[in-house]
Formats: sequence, structure tokens, C-alpha cells
Amino acid sequence: MNWPLEAFLSFLAAGAFGVVFNTPRRTLVSCGLVGMSGWLIYRMFFLMFDDSVQATFAGAFAVALVAHILAKKFKMPMIVFSIAGIIPLVPGSRAYNSMRSIVENNYLEAISFAADALMISGAIAMGLVFAEVLMQMVFKQQAKRIQKKIGMTRN
Repeated sequence: MNWPLEAFLSFLAAGAFGVVFNTPRRTLVSCGLVGMSGWLIYRMFFLMFDDSVQATFAGAFAVALVAHILAKKFKMPMIVFSIAGIIPLVPGSRAYNSMRSIVENNYLEAISFAADALMISGAIAMGLVFAEVLMQMVFKQQAKRIQKKIGMTRN
């Protein structure tokens, strides 16, 4: 696949899930952009390192960072953007292939697909958590800087 097509399809998928999750209309394009940015980061890391777990972590981390920035801009909860944004990263085909392999009594293949899906799901969760922790540290530093500036003006 080529980059522009992948970018368009991930934008479309994230935006469509924004509609499904009933996000406000004014944020649908932003939801699509969050999903597209996460997917493009994922593809870049996957092509560089050939590891879907690390690439998914990087994509989810990017999704959470962009979602935080947009949440500040739109004065909305971050989850509005992050849920729609992680949809392109979810390992649905691996989970499906795992279940299909179980039905076909191919248990070794099922374990392989299931383990991969579990690790990718964990990478999504860790990417979101790490970005949240990073953003909380940044916000705390900004608050301290503002408090210090306010204290200086009062003296």
C-alpha cells in the first residue's frame, strides 16, 4: 500500500468511529487526524524496525499526545479524541485469526495469533498511559511556572 492511501483510510476509519461514538460534529475531522497521525507513526516505525508491538506503542503514544493537545484546544475530554484515534491500531484481524484457528483445531497457530494480539493490545495501553504520565508532568511544570510568575507579580 502507499502512504497517501493509508493516511486517507486511517483518517476515514477514525472519523467513522467518531460518528459511531457520537462525538460532536466539530471534532470529527480532528478525530480523523488523530487516527491518521497514529497510523502513520505506526507504519513508519514498523517499516524501520519490523516489530508491530513497538510500532503500535509509538502509534498509541502519538495518538495520546495529539489527543491531549486537541483536548486542550477544544476544551473537551481527551477520551473523545483518543478512542477514535486508536481504532486503526487495534489488532482485530489477529484476534479474528486466533478465533478462526481455534475453530479449525489449529491450536498452535491460534496461540501465536492470540499472543500477538495481546501484546499489541498491551502496547496500545502502555502508549496511552506513558503519554498521559508525560502530559501530567508537563502540565504540573506549567502550573508551577505560572504560580511562580504570579508570586513574582504580587511582590
